[in-house]
Formats: sequence, structure tokens, C-alpha cells
Amino acid sequence: MQRRAALADEVLTLTLADARAALALVEEGREPLLRGIQGEAEVASARAALDEAVAERDAAYARLTAVAMIPSPVTRIDASLLDQAPTGVGSAISDAPTVRVAEAERTAAERRIDVQRVQARPDINASVGIRRFEAEDATALTFGISMPLPLFDRNRGNIEAAQAEFRAADARLMSARQEAQADRAAAVARLAASVSRVAAADAGVTAAEEAYRLSRIGFEAGRISQVELRVTRTALVNARSAAVDARLARVRAEIDLARLDGRAPFQGAQ
Repeated sequence: MQRRAALADEVLTLTLADARAALALVEEGREPLLRGIQGEAEVASARAALDEAVAERDAAYARLTAVAMIPSPVTRIDASLLDQAPTGVGSAISDAPTVRVAEAERTAAERRIDVQRVQARPDINASVGIRRFEAEDATALTFGISMPLPLFDRNRGNIEAAQAEFRAADARLMSARQEAQADRAAAVARLAASVSRVAAADAGVTAAEEAYRLSRIGFEAGRISQVELRVTRTALVNARSAAVDARLARVRAEIDLARLDGRAPFQGAQ
């Protein structure tokens, strides 16, 4: 929103300059009065667009202040991720959060099999006590051992259930690895495409700036009409807006890839 507000301010500056040039030509009689009226209408529209962009920027500042719980209100962002290139750090599929969760579930299911096998073993209990015989005025020491014999039930049901759960967890792990590999390949492709899009958008901005500069020179010399100048100015504004959109797409692509890799965006492996 800050970048779009700055772009709207620049559009207003260009529109004002073109309108003044058109009014100067109208006063000289080289352009009809209609051109001056059209220029004033374009300036009014540019001012309205700037007011809207500033309002959206201030609302974004307020949301950022609330979400980040910053004591003082945010009024400007000096370091923008729109201009920062992605790190492009590779990461193994096993580092993906979804794969790590699936591996932890598989390990837990394997441990439960061991628990059920231990519970299938006989539970031996020993007891020691003292018994008093009043008739003989004697005391006897008693000792006993109890051990259940699982002749028909050796906890097979629970062991088989734990083994089935382990097989299911192992299948989920394989599926998570395949999905993580596919998602990461798609995220890498989107990031590469966004980087190429930024380069193409920057080249388009450069070409549009040169076209507008030449059109402005031709307009002031009377060789190009105001309509042609308006077309080149619109192309320049669209090119710069496309460059902002391309950078925003690159940021989102880097964030998606970092999320799949389990790392912080724009900071490499953390």
C-alpha cells in the first residue's frame, strides 16, 4: 500500500505537468479548449485516486500496528521486502513440517507396538507377610507368588491393532513425502516464474519511461497530440503498477516456498 500510494502521487505529478502543458498550448491557440478541460478532469481523477491510495496505506499501517503490537503507530516502512531478492536456499524434503509430523506419528505408532508386546508378558506378583498363631504362641513368615498364565489371550488383539495403526502411519508418511516433493517443485517453479516476471516488468517500465519522455518532447513541440501523450502516460502508469504486482507475487512465492521448507522467508535456512 505504501508503494501504491507513492505511485499514485507520481501519477498526479505527471498528470499535472501534462495538464499545464496542454493549457499552455490552449492559450497559444495551438490546441482547442476541450484539451484543457480534459486535462483538468484527468487531474481531478488522479487526485481522487491518490486520496484513496493514501487512505488504504494508512489503514494498512494501522493493521500492522495492531497485529505486530507496536507501541507507537507505524507511519513508514523503510526496508521493503518488495525490493529484496529471494534467498533460493534448497532444503531436503525431510525438513518439511508435514513430513516431520508424519515421521513423529509413525515413530509413536511403532513405540505403541512395543508397549502392547510388553503388556502381553505375564505379570508376576510376589507378597511377603507375617502370620500369628495364638494357640501355639508362634509367629510365621508367609511368602507367595502369583503369575497369570495367558494360555488363550496373549494380547494379540491390541498388538494387531497397534501394528495396523503403524502401517497406516507409515502410509501417511509416504504420502506426506510425495505431497511435499510435489508442492515444493510447484513452489520453486512459481518462484522462478515470479523472478522472471519482475525482470520483464522492470524492462517494461524502462521502455514505457522512454516512450513517455519522447512523447512529452513531441507534445511540447506540437508534433504529438494530447491523446497520444495520454496513451503513453497511461502505459507508463500501467507498467509501474505491473512492476509492483510482480514484486508482490515474488514475495508471496518466496513465503510459500519458505513455509514448505520450514524456514523463515528471505533469511535462508534457519
